[in-house]
Amino acid sequence: MDRAADGRPGTSTAAVAAAAGYSVQQVRDLEAQGVIPAAPRASNGYRRFSAAHVDALRAYRALAGAVGPVEARRVMRDLRTLPAGQGAALACGLHARLDGEREQALAARRALESIRSEVATDAAPVEGDSMTITELSRALGVRASTLRYWEGVGLVAPERVATRAGTARRYPLAAIREARITAALRAGGYRIPDVREAITAVRDLEEVSATITALDARLATIAQRALALLRAGSLLAAIIESPREPGPGA
Repeated sequence: MDRAADGRPGTSTAAVAAAAGYSVQQVRDLEAQGVIPAAPRASNGYRRFSAAHVDALRAYRALAGAVGPVEARRVMRDLRTLPAGQGAALACGLHARLDGEREQALAARRALESIRSEVATDAAPVEGDSMTITELSRALGVRASTLRYWEGVGLVAPERVATRAGTARRYPLAAIREARITAALRAGGYRIPDVREAITAVRDLEEVSATITALDARLATIAQRALALLRAGSLLAAIIESPREPGPGA
């Protein structure tokens, strides 16, 4: 006979699904994927869930909100098989990864704020303001081949100057700014199409406010993901401290 949906041994699939906020099919799928422990079977063949299953489902929900469902499934499986020390390190790494994303977004925002102020304060460009591809690559900490790739996809537009050997790239102030914006946004996790949109805005309007707004939205999303990870914390700790399940091939 089914017990109340309080997670005690003997809880049915329907009851544990209601307790954790999932559908019955989702519970079965997550069990099959190894996200929650395999439920023992009663003599009549029905699954018998426990409080640990409810907690694991709740932990997965919060974890999926923090790192995405694919990564959350992997982490949930690993936490039940890894030694406790490694499991704790894995959980800590998730926090570190989110903090790294936040720092990258903040760095990109600071760079764009600086570039936005330069638009209004730049003096008329002179010859000495331009840079070679080697100088610019060193200044940005990227490879010269990366600058050539950015040029090829329309993110940076250097000038070509004649030399004894033929022609060489020179980066005037506008191209340097484009390269800085590209470097900042790529560091913040933006895809090439998104960076191209920002570069187009700067070229057309000499304005990066929209891009800064997008970064603010990214920072707000990261904050929500961090809160979801914190909500999962005590549930993940209980999984890490529980008896180890056999690993693959055991």
